[in-house]
Amino acid sequence: MGRKPSGRPTSFDIAYAAGVSQPTVSRALRGDQSVSRETRERIEKIARDLNYTVDKNASSLRSQRSNTIALLFFEDPTPDDSMINPFFLAMLGSITRACANRGLDLLISFQRMEDDWHVRYQDAHRADGLILLGYGDFEIYRSRLEKLVEQGTHFARWGSVRDDFSGSTIGSDNLGAGRMAGEHLLSIGRRRIAFLGHSTGQYPEFAHRYDGMVAACREAGFEPDPGLQFDALTNEDAGYRAARELLASGRAFDAIFAASDLIAIGAMRALAGAGLRVPEDVAVVGFDNIPAASLTSPPLTTVQQDVAGAGKRLVETLMAQIERRPAPDARLPTRLLVRGSTVAT
Repeated sequence: MGRKPSGRPTSFDIAYAAGVSQPTVSRALRGDQSVSRETRERIEKIARDLNYTVDKNASSLRSQRSNTIALLFFEDPTPDDSMINPFFLAMLGSITRACANRGLDLLISFQRMEDDWHVRYQDAHRADGLILLGYGDFEIYRSRLEKLVEQGTHFARWGSVRDDFSGSTIGSDNLGAGRMAGEHLLSIGRRRIAFLGHSTGQYPEFAHRYDGMVAACREAGFEPDPGLQFDALTNEDAGYRAARELLASGRAFDAIFAASDLIAIGAMRALAGAGLRVPEDVAVVGFDNIPAASLTSPPLTTVQQDVAGAGKRLVETLMAQIERRPAPDARLPTRLLVRGSTVAT
């Protein structure tokens, strides 16, 4: 069960103090879920008390790993030219913490989908695996994911769990979230619900949110009008344009469910320009709960995704692949935050 503590603390000293084997200490200090939470916490406390730090170079030589994860952001059109969806930026903190808790370094990179990013990292031993955030057109992205699978690259991505073929996707219950948004709008008396966002396989997360809303309407005995669906990418300008198209169509509507908060914010600007009041004339629901959602006038009702849980789950999923362990549950819950854009205050 170990040896008596020596002058300089080692993993064997921790094993002796904890009453476990040295391999158990190694697994616990890298966050291996095969070690019980109680044992991991006891080992981590002993390590802190002994001022023990992991020798990353020695560990890397033994495992032939770099102990580095590469986080790749893919560009998304944004009004501030950052080209990063604010929802994905919000994940950065939880991913960073999850890596730090496991003693991993995090390499952050910004990529364009058309570049050869899929061959740059693991093959060159720059990282043990990839976390992918953002993708744009899923049909283009999918071909790159297939190459990652073919070459045996370890990766985890945020996206549509229902369309996953790799076993590497973490995402929200978009169908259930869309149903929840639809049920809320129906509960406040809205019956002509427009959807702003793509509803095809090119953008599966949006499509599942739309499907959930449609299901809620049908279960309530209302057949949704397919003519009230207008394509929009996830940025304010696209939301504004889609809402303008909706207004120009002449179709009656009393609510908008937007596939993202950015789309919803752009739509609210178009409604205001047309002299329509939110929520009195048109109720609006967004998706993501980005910081700006609470700052609109009125504040935006939105579906909140588990950002903190998402970052941690992405790291857990990737490490499970690397360490050949069962992956955690892929789907994360959502909740509806009701604000002034659907209920007048």
